Amino acid sequence: MSDAIHTHFIAIAKDLSPALADAIAHTGPIQLVPSQDMPFPDRLCRAIAGQQLSLKAAATIWGRVVDSAVNRPLIEHFAEAEAEALRACGLSAAKSKAVRAVAEAALAGQLDVAALSKLDARDRAQRLTAIWGVGQWTADMMSIFYFGDPDIWPDGDVTARKTLEKLTSPRRKTVRTAARFAPHRSYLALYMWRHVDATPD
Repeated sequence: MSDAIHTHFIAIAKDLSPALADAIAHTGPIQLVPSQDMPFPDRLCRAIAGQQLSLKAAATIWGRVVDSAVNRPLIEHFAEAEAEALRACGLSAAKSKAVRAVAEAALAGQLDVAALSKLDARDRAQRLTAIWGVGQWTADMMSIFYFGDPDIWPDGDVTARKTLEKLTSPRRKTVRTAARFAPHRSYLALYMWRHVDATPD
């Protein structure tokens, strides 16, 4: 499947930009492998905790958060923890409020994975962004990396958007460019992220 998508993407990209076609060709086939190694509410909280941080900083703060739970289920911990305790782990006031809101939604039965997986991306995003502190970017990341939705273009992700602009044209809307790659726009985002990782500073 990934080989077929790769070949198809190169053909599409050649009509848009030689630089984009070369970047995709150089990267090679990519697989979208969703990870459900932790309960969804926990993963959602981890995504919130790591926003706008380096991977190292995000991992450090999350480690402190997990340790603060002292082997209790994280969602129960978030629901009952004082904001000051979460901030002591390194979470900002807004992130502390957001993870507590996620915990409340989870305990109210609003984050059932089976139910969320049956929704299309738009409805799932509406369900998630109704929770305080959960934005479109977070909803997109969950759809791509937790639910494995193949057709998400996260236009709110600065790296994906700016990389696509650089490889095509800053005058062309990235949403419009990404539409050419439907129904596999998540793969386009993966190519953009991989290209940046492979490009020397």
